[in-house]
Amino acid sequence: MKLNRQRLSDQVYEILKDMISNYRFSPGARINVEKIAKEIGVSRTPVWEAVHRLMQEGLLENVPNRGVFMTVLTPKAALEMYTVRQVLEGLAARLAAENVNEKAIRRMEACLEKQGKAVEKEDLIGYSKLDFEFHAIVYELSGNQILQETLESIKNKMRPIAMMITPILPELYKHHVKILQALKKRDAAEAEKAFIEHNQCMIDQIRVSGLSESWKEVVSFKK
Repeated sequence: MKLNRQRLSDQVYEILKDMISNYRFSPGARINVEKIAKEIGVSRTPVWEAVHRLMQEGLLENVPNRGVFMTVLTPKAALEMYTVRQVLEGLAARLAAENVNEKAIRRMEACLEKQGKAVEKEDLIGYSKLDFEFHAIVYELSGNQILQETLESIKNKMRPIAMMITPILPELYKHHVKILQALKKRDAAEAEKAFIEHNQCMIDQIRVSGLSESWKEVVSFKK
């Protein structure tokens, strides 16, 4: 893979983040810096710089005397994140309803069209990327930079959750449709309610999945 003169660590950071988005590493998986450096075709230094950025974002963690690993979220941590996200996304939706424009609506419609196809194919990776895109548009429409950055940070930290549970894609897709319908009507209260319900769906699923043996096994890795 040939990289241009843009700062290597920035490029490697984007490559690693893309690998995480594509579920290249499962929760608790060890990150082999040397192997990644060889695969990308760079020295270990820019890879380590990128790894440190991802550690700061909460996607990777350093386990003393063991190495760097994909972050493992406990059900408690996942629920805490969703509880905060539920409130903040509700606020973002309310603000977005006041600022929405035709261009944004067309972007969301195009995104939902692709989401529908991903749901039909049961394409979790494809849907996950489109989910990020849809939410990012709403965050942007909120017009509040602090809120946008906070939500993007929280959503990034929550990436491992999708690998711990099996989202009910058709149901999540229907929630997105309801959110867009509310935004088209510029109904702030309805948009907020739709986003809260969207998050509640995932909260309920985490409460059930958190009792599964597979999640317990991965979490026990950290102990």
